[in-house]
Amino acid sequence: MSGSLTASRAARRLGVSIKALRLYERHGLLAPSRTASGWRAYGPRDMRRAADVLRLRRLGFGLAEIAHVLDGGAELDAMLAAHQTRLEKRLGQLGDGLSEIIAARRNLAACQAATAAPSSRPSGTADGVKFALPWPWDGESFELPAIGPITYITGPLGSGKTRLAKRIAECLPGARWIGLDRGSTNGGREREPRSEDTSLAKRLDRALGSIRTAGGTVSSDLETLICLMDADDPSALVVDMVEQGLDRATQEALMGHLRARGTSARPLILLTRSSSILDIAALGPADRILFCPANHSPPLRVLPHAGSHGYDSLVSCLAAPEVRARTSSVVARRVEAA
Repeated sequence: MSGSLTASRAARRLGVSIKALRLYERHGLLAPSRTASGWRAYGPRDMRRAADVLRLRRLGFGLAEIAHVLDGGAELDAMLAAHQTRLEKRLGQLGDGLSEIIAARRNLAACQAATAAPSSRPSGTADGVKFALPWPWDGESFELPAIGPITYITGPLGSGKTRLAKRIAECLPGARWIGLDRGSTNGGREREPRSEDTSLAKRLDRALGSIRTAGGTVSSDLETLICLMDADDPSALVVDMVEQGLDRATQEALMGHLRARGTSARPLILLTRSSSILDIAALGPADRILFCPANHSPPLRVLPHAGSHGYDSLVSCLAAPEVRARTSSVVARRVEAA
C-alpha cells in the first residue's frame, strides 16, 4: 500500500517495540490495515493515532483511559485536570516521605555524634509544628510536617506572611525570630559581639570568607545576619526578609553557603520575596515552600514544579533583587508618609 509502513518500520519511527504496537491493537487503540498477504500496514492516519497514544502514555494515562479519550467518550482537558490533581497529590506524598527520611537520617547522625562526642552545637529538629493561624486567618488550624533544612515563606504584600513566620517561631520549640531590626537589636536581644565568642568569631570568618569567594560583598548587614544565624543557642531560626541590605551576588553567595551546611545543621525558615533567595531551580529535595495567597486563603505548600497548585502565583510574587530594592524603597516612602 502506497505510503504505508510495515510494523517494524512503524515501530522504529515511533520509538517503540513491535510488541507495544500489538498491545495497543489488542486494546482497540490501533487498527492497521492489512496487505494482500496479510501483513499489517500502518498508514498516515494510523501513525498519527499511534503518536497520540504514545503522548498520552507519557502523561501517565492507562490504556483504558486513552481509549476513552480517543473515542470521544471523555473531554481531554477534564481528564488532564484530574490526572494533574493525582500527580500533585503523589508529589506531595513523595515530598513528605523524603522529608521524613532526611529527618530520620539527621536524627540518626545526631545520636551517633552525641554518642561519640557530645557537642554544644544543636542539630536540626525533625519535629513539625501544628498551631492555630493568626489573624487574618481567624484561628484556622495549620500543620507544618517534619521540617527540612530550609523552609521558605513568601507571598505578596499584605498576605500575612510575616504573621505566619512569627507564629511558627513562637510555636516551634527552641526557635528564634530574627527580625528586620537585626542591625542593632533583635527582639530586645543585643547582637552577639564577635570579640567575646572565639568559636563564633571563627565560624563567622569562615562563613564570610566562603561568601566572599563565591562573589558576595561583605557588609555590616551580611555580617550581622551571619552572626545572628550562627549563634549556638536556638534549635531553629526564622529569619525575616533575608535579602535586606544584600545585592544579587551576595544573596546568591549566601544561599550557596546556607545550602552547603549539611543535613545536621539547624533548620532555617526564611521569609523572602527575592528570586535569588528562593531559587526554585536550586531547591533541595527536603526544602519546602509556604505561600500566603493575596486573598487570605490559608497558607499552602507549593511544590517547585510548573503546573502544581499555587506555582504560578508563587513565581509571580518573586522578583529579582534589583526589582525588590525598588519596591522596598516605595513601600518605605509610603510608610513614612503615613
